[in-house]
Amino acid sequence: MLQTFIDIIHVFCCLILVFVVLLQQGKGGGMGAALGGGASAQVFGGRGAGNLLTRTTAICAGIFMVTSVSLAYLSSSGDRGLKAKVAMENQKKKDRGMARPKDAPPEDKGPTDKGPTDKGPSDKGPSDKTPSDKP
Repeated sequence: MLQTFIDIIHVFCCLILVFVVLLQQGKGGGMGAALGGGASAQVFGGRGAGNLLTRTTAICAGIFMVTSVSLAYLSSSGDRGLKAKVAMENQKKKDRGMARPKDAPPEDKGPTDKGPTDKGPSDKGPSDKTPSDKP
């Protein structure tokens, strides 16, 4: 809503700025002389047209700059939200391929009844040696 309002002001200001600049009388006469520059001098007075058009140009240029910066900021703020969303999606994709860590390690429930085993305390194999066991 705000961006639409600023867009409308921006376009309106651009049109006024173009019209005012074309009406100003430059060194070569400009559009103001082609459309009856002598008549405009009577309407605005001898020096009044220059001051009014100069003020209007300065005001429109200021409004144009402010609306341009505002629209650029509003446009980039949408990009920031989009970048955050893309980063979140990329993190989710990374997490999908990796195993999730367990919340708590499994508890020892004690010996299970799987039947008799062949290994006893004296039947240690070579991999069962501890560093304190020396040959």
